[in-house]
Amino acid sequence: MAASSDDLLLPVPVPESLAATYLVPVVPPDAAVPEALDAVDRLGDRLSRPVRDLTRQMLGSPLMTVQTRPVDRLPELPPDLLAAFGATGGQLARLRTAQRCVVVQASYRPGWPPAHEWAARAVGAALADALDVDLIDLFGLQFLDPAGALRSLPDADGRIRLVDWVLVPYSPDDDGLWFTTKGLRRFGLLELQAQQVPPRFVRAWGAIMTGTARRLLRIWTEALAEPEPPAFVQLPVNLPVSGHDIAVAYGNQDRHDSAGSALLRIVLDPSTDPEADSFLTLRPPPQVADSDAGDYFTQVCGELFGAGQPEIHYARQSDAMAQAITTARRSLGEVRARFLARALGGQLLVKYGLTAPDGHEYVWASVTGWPHPGRIHAASTVDAVCDPTVRVGSPVEVDAADVVDWALISGDRMVEGGWTESVLDQGDRGPTGR
Repeated sequence: MAASSDDLLLPVPVPESLAATYLVPVVPPDAAVPEALDAVDRLGDRLSRPVRDLTRQMLGSPLMTVQTRPVDRLPELPPDLLAAFGATGGQLARLRTAQRCVVVQASYRPGWPPAHEWAARAVGAALADALDVDLIDLFGLQFLDPAGALRSLPDADGRIRLVDWVLVPYSPDDDGLWFTTKGLRRFGLLELQAQQVPPRFVRAWGAIMTGTARRLLRIWTEALAEPEPPAFVQLPVNLPVSGHDIAVAYGNQDRHDSAGSALLRIVLDPSTDPEADSFLTLRPPPQVADSDAGDYFTQVCGELFGAGQPEIHYARQSDAMAQAITTARRSLGEVRARFLARALGGQLLVKYGLTAPDGHEYVWASVTGWPHPGRIHAASTVDAVCDPTVRVGSPVEVDAADVVDWALISGDRMVEGGWTESVLDQGDRGPTGR
């Protein structure tokens, strides 16, 4: 009896092992580098117990190494790519002045938990926190501040936000937008791609790519949970993706959207260049011609988000808002230096996100102290709706990773910053203040 189209499977090879590498620039040059285990222990409850236990086990095994090396003995990191993935001028300058880097490397077999990533990022963040610098994720070519890196690690229940580990870059193509993922290879899985995506669905399709990655990663890791890891994992060719998949990928674990699921077809596109990546390509189901992919993807967005594409609380912001947030975050290091040098000439405010039942509430706070790059002492300028403890004038401690904007106030005028407010004035529906 012939298999139905719903039963078709795609065999994807499983790599023998996976590796993670994080770099911690040693600045200033004569700074003393603490022992990795001591740095991890000093984090206390900033690291969940499961991650702390896993990290200690990895540190005590040959699967992890922590070495301080001269920078001139390391491969040169391309500054243009680092900048493209969000590096600020200050971060690049500090990297250029560093004479040594701590290199944290870990390897592990594919499966769950991805011990190589959890442990290497935890150690890298702990050392960066102790040295008061950022760390570099070599896979993503990204600078990470220690607070943000720690927040991306699993909580006490082992849960993560996949968006902290998988990016979804896109670029214009002849027939629309070309989307890819960057991060699934951390877990041994091939990256996803989709082409012919209508430009008006940038936010929605970015969310769909992330939700699809979450669904595939769950199938992948469940298949690798067998006592004897398989050489191939059979992925379904026809994959349903739901609003719940998207919500969980964005950290809304308890959200169950009423929208039904949409069907996508997965095709293996192997690279003919050994130096290039192979992809799992998202296409319409067999009954829809590939040439009609754009129309089908429009239908998928409607099925998951409804006609008219309402605001997606857990999706990425629009291009303008995303650029505004990126601009603000890139300059946080510089504005902190000016704040500490008392060279601002006005009152510094930061806008940050509070977790709300349906997403986030974004509020402003007046900075009173900034002792560490990842932690800001401030006083709230508003009464928050979602958190009754955040009231006008109440002290708050803000994670720099939660900051989406900053502004300098002189008298009653905003004289610098406030990029998200400028976008809002033009009608964008991204993060709003109160």
